[in-house]
Amino acid sequence: MTTLELIEKTKAAWGSLRDTDTDARNRILTEMAACLEADSAAILEQNRADMADARGHISDVMLDRLRLDEGRIAAMAAGIRAAAALPDHVGRILSEFHHANGMTIYKKQVPLGLVAIIYESRPNVTSDAAALCVKSGNVCVLRSGREAIRTSTAIVAALKRGIRQAGANPDIVNILEDTSHESANVLMTADGLVDLLIPRGGAGLIRACVEHATVPCIQTGTGICHVYVDEYADLDMALKIIVNAKTSRPSVCNAEEVCLVHSAVAERFLPMLHAALTGSVQVSAQVSSPAPVELRLDERAAAIIPGTPAGPMDFDTEFLDYILAVKVVDSVDEAVAHILKHSTHHSEAIITENEENAERFVNGTDSAAVYVNASTRFTDGGEFGLGCEMGISTQKLHARGPMGLDELSTYKYIIRGSGQIR
Repeated sequence: MTTLELIEKTKAAWGSLRDTDTDARNRILTEMAACLEADSAAILEQNRADMADARGHISDVMLDRLRLDEGRIAAMAAGIRAAAALPDHVGRILSEFHHANGMTIYKKQVPLGLVAIIYESRPNVTSDAAALCVKSGNVCVLRSGREAIRTSTAIVAALKRGIRQAGANPDIVNILEDTSHESANVLMTADGLVDLLIPRGGAGLIRACVEHATVPCIQTGTGICHVYVDEYADLDMALKIIVNAKTSRPSVCNAEEVCLVHSAVAERFLPMLHAALTGSVQVSAQVSSPAPVELRLDERAAAIIPGTPAGPMDFDTEFLDYILAVKVVDSVDEAVAHILKHSTHHSEAIITENEENAERFVNGTDSAAVYVNASTRFTDGGEFGLGCEMGISTQKLHARGPMGLDELSTYKYIIRGSGQIR
């Protein structure tokens, strides 16, 4: 079957899902979760094969993103069940207007139709995307990266078995086994079939989709996330937050890539940061990196602690690794100006005890998520109460931040009259 034929087959299945009620969609999700867990041995076998082929070709942190175990599969199944437990927004009346001529105009929330997702070596995206699409009344076509294709295909086989067991059409969820650029191009240009394209991956994938897609496309994911340590920061809190934001999972888009430090506290704070991130001193179990972090320092930071001199692109790079760019600034306004110039509009944080500076930072930055005294690692659909997520939108239309059920919906106007003419 060609890529286009699979897209057409999936779109043809939309009517069978669109017209179901909440209970039916939740039954589908419950069976999907059960079959995912039941097929864990087969999924893990395929994952081991993917891991073997990828080893030596992708970094260790990317290998960790690709790796599955029983616990991760259980977490994926829990994510599907969490989606089932969410309130159903399909068919919700968003507003109602009574016209002077007697008509009533309703604004009703409805599914988008066919959602296509192109993603890289993250098998959990397969189940998250399928679950959110089913819950929101959408069908989906998944296109995994080649590093994870065996794993993702095995996951979809389990999900489709669950859909069949629930008495639904298994074509509401499909995956392209062709991982060539050509299959991606077909998805990007399937006008009239694909209602929304969501790329989840590195800057290259997202740029290719945004530049070449003729179907509606969401710009997602690339995260050059900043943490600014203000002159009024609690430095112990700042250290704990930065170690978490940088090292808890450096391969994800909400990990910190840049640390900005106010000059008034740089002499005190930067040695603390160096000790915690490089392992030169065991600060504590809570604020020590699991692996040494390479610090890429501007001139002022390099005058205080050892590290690698920052190159011209280090403040514009999503490292997705144990690397952190560090810069010394003289004010909250300078920090904001730097972020506006270099940010990808994903997530930024200020560490401060000064409420005025916190407000200047929150109001001055222009990102989807802005934190005061908390780690950027919370930018996630589950953490924001959305269940799982389709991705993090870094644009402003039609979605921004973690994409959940509402972001997989549109609306239509329904006008009920009694013979009115204009």
